Parts: sequence; C-alpha cells; structure tokens
Amino acid sequence: MAAFRLAHEMQADMIELDVLLTKDGRPVVFHDEDVRRLTDGSGPVSGFTFEELKQLDAGTRFSKKFSGEKIPSLEEVLDWLPNEMLLNIEIKPETVTENRSNGIEEKVIELVEQKKLRHKVLLSSFNYVAVKRFKQIQSDIKTGLLYEKNQSKGNMPSDLIEENGADFFHCSSREMKSSWQKDLQKNNIPYLLYTINRNWAMKRWIKHGASGLFSDKPDLLRNVYNKYQDHSTGY
Repeated sequence: MAAFRLAHEMQADMIELDVLLTKDGRPVVFHDEDVRRLTDGSGPVSGFTFEELKQLDAGTRFSKKFSGEKIPSLEEVLDWLPNEMLLNIEIKPETVTENRSNGIEEKVIELVEQKKLRHKVLLSSFNYVAVKRFKQIQSDIKTGLLYEKNQSKGNMPSDLIEENGADFFHCSSREMKSSWQKDLQKNNIPYLLYTINRNWAMKRWIKHGASGLFSDKPDLLRNVYNKYQDHSTGY
C-alpha cells in the first residue's frame, strides 16, 4: 500500500497492480507467484490463506522504513482507491484455470462491481483466455490484452484485439514495432506501453500517440507530459 500512496502523492493518473489467489480463494495484490523474493516467507501465494499471508513482512526487503508492510487484499486497495485515480488490475496467468465458474476473473469482477468501480477499472492479463472471460462475465468492463508472443502466433495487434474482445493493447516499449503502431492507429485502438522510466523515452512515446505509459517515476512522467502539452499548444 505504501507504493500506491506514494503514486497518489506523485499525482499518478492510474496505478497498476497484479492479482493472485490465496489458498482460501481471496484475491490479493502481489507480483510474484512465490513470496520468497519480496517477503520474509517462502512458498507460493496459493499455499497460504489470507490470514497467513498477513503475518509476512512485505516491506523490509525494499527498505527498513517499510518494515512491517503487509500484502493487501484487492478489496483493501479498492476501498482505498482515491476518487481521482484509475486502476489497472492485471490477472496473473498462473491463477487462470480451465473453469470460469468461481475463478479469479469472476472474483475480481465481483469485487469491482460490489465497490461500484467499473468505470475506473481496466482489467488486463497475459493470458488471453482470461481477457476473453472478462467480457463474457461483464460486457461493459474495459479490458487490456498484454501481448504474449506464443499465444499471438504472429497476428497483428488489431486481429488479437478483435479475437479476444479487448479494448486496449499493452506491450513493452521494446516489443512495439512501427507496423504495430500503424495497425493500432489505423484501427483506432489505444495502446499502453511499459515500463518507461527515462525522460527521452517518455517524450518519444507521448509524441507517437501512446494512450498511456507505465512508469516507476510518475512524477517525472507528469512533468514531461505537462511540458509536452505546453509546447504542443504553443503556450
């Protein structure tokens, strides 16, 4: 939660988070499938109940000043989300099962609907099955397809978007090709790029028309974007 609060202080428009399921079926916000690298515990997130995860220290590995930071549930983040912020929820591929019923997609959308936050949320995943399911469960929710080479089979972004019913195309800045840009622009498909932390790269992609940039430096990105806007409007 400390990272999200800081992003808000830095005036980020949106925060992005990863969701996994606990042993007792709670959607929690954590990046890695295993807790070993980022906490004082070890083992897969799916091997812990939510209460067991809450006993872990998820902050000390980053800095002593974050000692005692806990792994939050998705519900906790949704309850905290400021009115002016948007939220990109990424469903981790390893949580997607063959059965849609009571799966992570349904659990996440149920929480979003319960909190009345559909208008502020973008659901995304590297798993194309999950991307399709989002719309099957709630047709009005916005979705993003995170490019994954093996599932894409050489198809163009617009074809992937149509096939999987997504609204946005997401990929890394290294993956983005000029042919993809033309394809996306021709078909009026918004795209978001990750992870852009350098000033020159931010300027480049803003100029090229990216709809959004994921960055570890939202304060720098805000500054670059504002300067670009001032320059482009002649002020």
